[in-house]
Amino acid sequence: MALPNREPLRRIRISGCGLVAVLGTALCGAGCSFDLSSMTPGSTKEAAPQTTALPDVAAESGGTATKEAQLHAGRGQILAQSGKTAEALAEFNTALALDPYHVAAFYQRGLLYQSDRQYQLAIADFSAANGLTPQQADPLLGRALCYLAVGKNREAANDLDEASQASPQNARIWIARGTAYEKLGDKAKAADSYSRALLLRPKDDEARGGLARVDSQGLTGQVPIRPD
Repeated sequence: MALPNREPLRRIRISGCGLVAVLGTALCGAGCSFDLSSMTPGSTKEAAPQTTALPDVAAESGGTATKEAQLHAGRGQILAQSGKTAEALAEFNTALALDPYHVAAFYQRGLLYQSDRQYQLAIADFSAANGLTPQQADPLLGRALCYLAVGKNREAANDLDEASQASPQNARIWIARGTAYEKLGDKAKAADSYSRALLLRPKDDEARGGLARVDSQGLTGQVPIRPD
């Protein structure tokens, strides 16, 4: 079911491009799953990130957040985890109406829009979260996946360059970065990214498949792959 368009937001200050730091572990390591393989070259699957669970929002809002906004954001998280996306969206909208600087509500609502393939709305929410808390990995990864889904590969690569610096131990970021650079035709950077993902997850089939596609010339000779 398509989510209703979000209401216009007032008084939102966005200071930069580029959230909530790994909200427990990493965006996908915390129970949020994105089908990056559907974004790789040659795939016939539609690029559609799927959210199976959402990170905790309890401690992520800014200092101006009201207790009521926190309650609505927490309620929205529970509803989203239960698959009640329309109700969850309404709770996040209420939280943001009460506190337009509630970072986690932006991030969580962005995940809802992303899972419903409303990528432009998701990009706007991830950008707002990033602007309020720059140099954090999760909103950059979320926005990059949306950029990949709509064919903005250069923008995705830029976000993933920044995200990989903010959270270099996040294998999902390196896999997404490999996907972005593979789509851009930069096999060296793609191979380096997939290799770094394999250093973190030696048995990751997605990273192995990506590396096999781009490393026909042995581009990763300088990046040792840890044996299984």
